[in-house]
Amino acid sequence: MRNLIPSYVRVPLIFFIIWGLIELFVGKPHEPAFMNHPMIIVFLVLVLLLIVAIEAIVVALENVMFQSLDETAKAKYLAQKTATPKIVEWVKKTYIKMLGAKPIEKEGEIILDHEYDGIRELDNDLPPWWRYGFYASIVFAAVYLIRFHVFNGENQYEELQSTLELAKVELEEYKKTAKDLVDFDSVTLLTDPADLATGKAIYDANCVACHMPDGGGGIGPNLTDDHWILGGGIKNVFHTVSEGGRSGKGMIAWKTMLKPVEIAQVSSYLLTFQGTTPANPKEAEGDVWVDKDAAQ
Repeated sequence: MRNLIPSYVRVPLIFFIIWGLIELFVGKPHEPAFMNHPMIIVFLVLVLLLIVAIEAIVVALENVMFQSLDETAKAKYLAQKTATPKIVEWVKKTYIKMLGAKPIEKEGEIILDHEYDGIRELDNDLPPWWRYGFYASIVFAAVYLIRFHVFNGENQYEELQSTLELAKVELEEYKKTAKDLVDFDSVTLLTDPADLATGKAIYDANCVACHMPDGGGGIGPNLTDDHWILGGGIKNVFHTVSEGGRSGKGMIAWKTMLKPVEIAQVSSYLLTFQGTTPANPKEAEGDVWVDKDAAQ
């Protein structure tokens, strides 16, 4: 094996095999493993140094052992080391066999009669690789014909459609646990204390200037009553916070600064003001909102 693959090929090959195994078992799709685990870079550097060190030690041992041999043993060792590996010989023989060409000394047997400007043509058979490939294509065509035109197998358009439907189902399942992918259609009222605490922090940092700390309203509307300008309930509030308020009324679209999960958290928190009594409540604005889903 060492004679077959030189060290300048063997060392990088072993290193990249180890790297590939790490990516296979540790990495994520479209994201190298060392992006999430920086220590992997240190590990790979140590692995590379170890491989180089082992290679150097083995070469040194071989040299020491070689120097200890007598002249006959040295000659035998060198002959074995320079001999062509059997696998290489097999590849060469197989390559020549698949070409199917006549040896030069036997070309006289296949020279055709006609000649042009001193050039004569050989009547070589088609190479075996070409014939076997052609036979394989016939078998493939027969299987394809029966599969798709006799038994009406799923074609590429139907396969694409079924794949898209499966991906849609998997995406919906993933969205149930991936808070960062929440949107108007999938958002639900969050009641976990950790989510509400995060929502409060966002509200205190961005919303109190217009809605007051107790939600009683100032520049912005009162959040404690049952009147809503753009609709109440978690979905409408999520949409209003995400896309912004009425044009010219000052509230920006927070989707440019907050993640979807953060918008869901602050929307859920501000809904906790419902039914509370603020210190200086602003006059109600908008229409009375009745949550039909809650009512049912």
